[in-house]
Amino acid sequence: MSQNTVLAITAFLAVVVLWSLSDNDVESTKPGVQVSTRDGRSVIIGTGSVSGVYFPAGGAICRLVNKGRKRHGIRCAVESTGGSVDNLNAMRANDLDMAMAQSDWQFRAVNGTGRFSDAGPFTDLRSVFSVHGEAFTVLARRSSGIAAIADLKGKRVGIGRLGSGQRAMMALVMEALGWQRKDLARAFEFAASEQHRALCADKTDAVVYVVGHPNGIINEATGACETVLVEVAGAAIDEMVKERPYFAHAVIPGGMYKGNAKDVKTFGVTATLVVSAKLDADVVYEVVKAVFDNFDEFKSLHPAFAHLERKNLVKAGNSAPLHDGAVRYFKENGLL
Repeated sequence: MSQNTVLAITAFLAVVVLWSLSDNDVESTKPGVQVSTRDGRSVIIGTGSVSGVYFPAGGAICRLVNKGRKRHGIRCAVESTGGSVDNLNAMRANDLDMAMAQSDWQFRAVNGTGRFSDAGPFTDLRSVFSVHGEAFTVLARRSSGIAAIADLKGKRVGIGRLGSGQRAMMALVMEALGWQRKDLARAFEFAASEQHRALCADKTDAVVYVVGHPNGIINEATGACETVLVEVAGAAIDEMVKERPYFAHAVIPGGMYKGNAKDVKTFGVTATLVVSAKLDADVVYEVVKAVFDNFDEFKSLHPAFAHLERKNLVKAGNSAPLHDGAVRYFKENGLL
């Protein structure tokens, strides 16, 4: 299966997820288009590309919110966007009500660092809850003998292109382990779309990704050649995660990919739902209630949600303070 085919299938599945929610359950809108309700209350969730997980994640949240529309009068709609950075900038400009954001970008927005340094700290940013994890994923040729992150030393490794998420996270892992680039036999800068082909062609021993699971490229690679998911754990990794509030421990479930029957421990960032402090607490409360009161249904709406646990969604990966509406629901239900 080609990379284009994988992306096409992913995009198709995202559209199918939203289509299956029905017109009465979720709407998609465009920037600047407000959705009217019987009492004027609406929520627009900024998501990401239709080929990613953020778009159907927003659709799943809106489905559950809109099911209770007759009671609370809130209508929820999703907006396809450029992703985390665009969403956070749009929220700061009051162009979005809620948004999906990767936990590391949430952290940078709160603190006014990185690409948000010119704008300064986003003091009105509030977290609502976490969603699925996006795991640092190491995939190795089975013949390489690599079983744990420490085994990468002295091996050929695809570390990702400069400026990519996987390259940045691999650099942090190497720093935590006390490694330099020379500790690898060779370090390749494959594009994410090229890595699995290089692995199966024996041009490298291992490659790294930062992805939500299940993932089409990982599925293709594990089906095309003998590969193994590598555990990323240990004291050094634990300390690295502890020092960075936007990281969280993660598990890639066993049986998800061919030839990988056991759970694999790793870490990663988290997809989070964020909001402005200015949004009415009652609205935020109803959004949280819609998801958490119907959590089993929420988990069924996308494969990436299948292994979520309610208690882990309250704080994992969140740097911004919880919104008052979310705090109220979590306290009422013993989650805080």
